[in-house]
Amino acid sequence: MNNSKNISCIIVDDELSSQKVLQHFISQTEVLELKQTCNNAAEAFKYLQLNTAVDLLFLDINMPKQTGLDFYKSLQHPPAVIFTTAYPQYAVEGFEVNATDYLLKPIPYERFLTAINKVLNEKALQPKQDFLILKENKALHKVFFSNINFIEAFGDYVKVHLEDKTIITHSTFSGFIAQLPAHFIRVHKSFSINLNKMNQLSGNQITVDSHKVPIGQTYKAQVLKALNL
Repeated sequence: MNNSKNISCIIVDDELSSQKVLQHFISQTEVLELKQTCNNAAEAFKYLQLNTAVDLLFLDINMPKQTGLDFYKSLQHPPAVIFTTAYPQYAVEGFEVNATDYLLKPIPYERFLTAINKVLNEKALQPKQDFLILKENKALHKVFFSNINFIEAFGDYVKVHLEDKTIITHSTFSGFIAQLPAHFIRVHKSFSINLNKMNQLSGNQITVDSHKVPIGQTYKAQVLKALNL
């Protein structure tokens, strides 16, 4: 990457409205640096030939002359790719070329952020990535894993309990914890904890930085295994 804090990216999409949505999302996301917007695969190919390699493509699949999939397969040293399309039937093909993610238009910003967090956690881009970008209401938060005590399911949201505050962000619980490193373990259907912050285990409760978190019966064995007990 060009910078430990930035992911350089280009947009390849033939629809002006889609370009504007992605441009706005990128401008609102601190870690992204937009280098170019291309209207088709030919423009994107020319840009990649003449400029420094980028880290990420936002690539529309259904474009005239050459599809995004065919274009991506033609690249000798392809960067990471997030496919964007209005057609869900392309999803399987997208993942067959090891796409980081697949965004279905119209794209909600929360879903866009989930995709970016996947990019941040890919070893090819950032082997020591140690934070997530979370949205709460209209504010964006850069949250370091080391500052998270535990995570709690909260309906269609997730409560991220930090050392000094709690952030409530729109996400499924399973989708959120899939982004976490190995020292986070699920201890209950609604809770995942940072093992580095654990203070005490007593019965079916685990204490994390003075907070008591329940241990679900079905998770007890894996909790004990994680603690080498």
